[in-house]
Amino acid sequence: MKIIFATNNQHKVNEIRAVLPSHFEIITLKEAGIDIDIPEPHDTLEANAEEKATTIYHLTSIDCFSEDTGLEVDALNGEPGVHSARYAGEEKSFQKNIKKLLLNLEGKENRTAHFRTVICLITEGELNFFEGVCKGHIIEGQKGMKGFGYDPVFIPDGADKTFAEMGIEEKSRYSHRRKAVDKLVEFLNQ
Repeated sequence: MKIIFATNNQHKVNEIRAVLPSHFEIITLKEAGIDIDIPEPHDTLEANAEEKATTIYHLTSIDCFSEDTGLEVDALNGEPGVHSARYAGEEKSFQKNIKKLLLNLEGKENRTAHFRTVICLITEGELNFFEGVCKGHIIEGQKGMKGFGYDPVFIPDGADKTFAEMGIEEKSRYSHRRKAVDKLVEFLNQ
């Protein structure tokens, strides 16, 4: 089964390809010959995921899916949430986002947080949503060089190291994205 993944983020493509069964083939926007940056103007992960998927579906009429992910920190009332990629500004700087997050958490004892991924799938014009959540906490400094985004400061519950210290296989055991993809695959296999 071939399906377009409506993203320009190669890190996300790699993570999802690593956990998909072999009978699914993910086609990236680049591989589909689509060179656009789809805006994420909405206040929810669900609406942003839907925006990306419907944009690509209207362009191609090919089954596709997209996802939006946010880091939601309890002591910051759910920030950065839907604004995770642009928390410190429009240029999407991982390092600036982490710096702002750690600054905003200074002096706070409660450092619990969770990553939440929402996938929007469009097949034959029908929308379906799948969610995955990974609970954990934010550490005070960065550890690890792997992964992307907030991975160097997030330790998932049940682990003793950050996502950035894990290989893709180990990370997928805890991953919010993996949990959402598993639900997507289960739906597509029906």
